[in-house]
Amino acid sequence: MTFQQELSSWNPFNGPQATKEVPTVGSKAPSTPQITLPRNDKKPTIISFLRHCGCPFAEKAFQKLRRIAEQNPAIHCIAVSHSDKAATEKWLEAVGGRGKVEVIVDDQRQSFTEYGLGYSSFWAVLNPWSLKNAMTIGKEEGFNIRPTESGSRWQVAGLFAADGEGVLTYAHQANTSDDLGDLDAAIGSVKFPKASL
Repeated sequence: MTFQQELSSWNPFNGPQATKEVPTVGSKAPSTPQITLPRNDKKPTIISFLRHCGCPFAEKAFQKLRRIAEQNPAIHCIAVSHSDKAATEKWLEAVGGRGKVEVIVDDQRQSFTEYGLGYSSFWAVLNPWSLKNAMTIGKEEGFNIRPTESGSRWQVAGLFAADGEGVLTYAHQANTSDDLGDLDAAIGSVKFPKASL
């Protein structure tokens, strides 16, 4: 990692801005060149759009998703990285591997923009509560800040779930850098869907 790479991650203009709305529960999940829903096997799917590789919140979100993938083989789990392939692979090795999670590298952010995930505000990234939480999960949970070789600290994360027909059952756009969404609610939305009226 170079100083220039680290500095580049702070550039708020180093990628596309989302022009689409975040899709809502009950709508068809957007299909992108990298993510096609519904799946041929009709498995429900959880999709976690990550912050940059190196972010402790991205690592926490990914490790939770990896545990879910191991515990729930009937659910397909996808993590989408906007860091480049080399940085993503290096980060995956550092955090214990991909496990049963399908990892998609979306460094052009096509899937991010299709799901309405653009750039966050200064406050969303650098508010005192998120900064405090970054220190807390480092001290208490071991999720420390790692070098950022690729990606943007301003990229908004998101968490989505879709049923076997490709209909969204959970949709969440992160409001702050430490906002991981509710993975338990996402899982519950595909494991125990509400009965249709």
